[in-house]
Amino acid sequence: MPDPLDAVSPLDGRYASRTAPLADYASEAALMRARVRVEVEYLCALADLDATPLELSEPERAALRDAYDSFDADSARLVKRIETEGTDTYAATNHDVKAVEYFVREHAPERVHQWIHFALTSEDVNNLAYRLLLKPAVTDVLLPELREIRDDLVGFAHDYADTPMLARTHGQPATPTTFGKEMAVYAARLGRTLADVQAAADGLAGKLAGASGDYAAHHAAYSHVDWRAFSRDFVASLGLDHVEPTTQVNPSDDLAALFDALRETNTVLLDLDRDVWTYVSQRYLGQEAAKSETGSSTMPHKVNPIDFENSEGNLSKANSDLAFLADYLPTSRLQRDLSDSTVKRNVGAAFAYCLLGYVKLQDGLAKVVPNERVMREDLEDTPEVIGEAVQTILRREGDTEAYERVKALTRGERVTIADFRDLFDELDVSEDVRDELRALTPAGYTGVAADLARDV
Repeated sequence: MPDPLDAVSPLDGRYASRTAPLADYASEAALMRARVRVEVEYLCALADLDATPLELSEPERAALRDAYDSFDADSARLVKRIETEGTDTYAATNHDVKAVEYFVREHAPERVHQWIHFALTSEDVNNLAYRLLLKPAVTDVLLPELREIRDDLVGFAHDYADTPMLARTHGQPATPTTFGKEMAVYAARLGRTLADVQAAADGLAGKLAGASGDYAAHHAAYSHVDWRAFSRDFVASLGLDHVEPTTQVNPSDDLAALFDALRETNTVLLDLDRDVWTYVSQRYLGQEAAKSETGSSTMPHKVNPIDFENSEGNLSKANSDLAFLADYLPTSRLQRDLSDSTVKRNVGAAFAYCLLGYVKLQDGLAKVVPNERVMREDLEDTPEVIGEAVQTILRREGDTEAYERVKALTRGERVTIADFRDLFDELDVSEDVRDELRALTPAGYTGVAADLARDV
């Protein structure tokens, strides 16, 4: 195995340990294994057709399925050798799918060799193989990480539902909120996008219809067989939806929907990364300092929000790649061009950048602790934020100049609670209303934020 320090990509170098969970779904060996699975299962499906003379015993089927169940590094090296160098049995194919066909022959009786890859085009195998990899990559690797983030946010929402915090709109002090409610916003947004990602993964669809999507070779060999029904059943047996009609290629609209759903999710998390980074810079959030870490090569005191910065960078890279893939893959000149083949090999990298963003965000969330004292002091130092409540109550009481009255007191000015109380003393309102106004505080002016946080 190459030294990670010699890797061209940081995904296989610096971050190799973080991206390792995707190796079973995004590596070249994984693609080979998935292709073997498609070829083997297709051969077994042909044997189940009454129209073909092909017969496979249960032991023979088991031996064939073992070709992908036990597919290992030696298997992958053999497939690659058949493709690039050739063996004593096969000349070099210079074709990756043809090499897989010959590999399957090594696990099949000679009498069935002509039925392996029967009437198929490479894209019939490839489009199914990729989806057999991408579906579990999303459901078994990416979605569990995303659910961990959602659960962390729900925990923050519930634990700090009542913790008042100054809000900022346009970067300026605004109506107070609670830290828990702000985390609830992200938990709810993420929950909605998770449903979109799951639905897109469940909706991945495959084709098996030959060189131009017309079942022409199949029909020429056995015109009385309902190949369309065969294809529907076969694709469904792999756990995929069936797409028809197509050209030689699966149009990849399903992949575009998946990439867009992931990009939507990543955008929510990018927003979270930037907000949490800002809360750290405001000291609303403290960070646990690991003794083994160095925050700065020159400033010993620093504890930097590096996890959120790392997450932001990787999610931004992921979204760039996902946007490109979603835009590029659904296009193909006429019935087929090969440009999508090399592009598809980069899907794993896009997923890896997603995974890095997710795990680094989790690392960051595990280290931050809300600093309730700083939040409360900031609120107490910004009493002008109750101005909205004051003018709204006065409007309720019929004061047509309520907004202008409070604006004259507060806009662009540093005010105190005493300034507000002087205003209240001058108002022509009942004592009950005056008492209601005097009871207003920045920390108490959070509406139903706590309920919103607990309900997430």
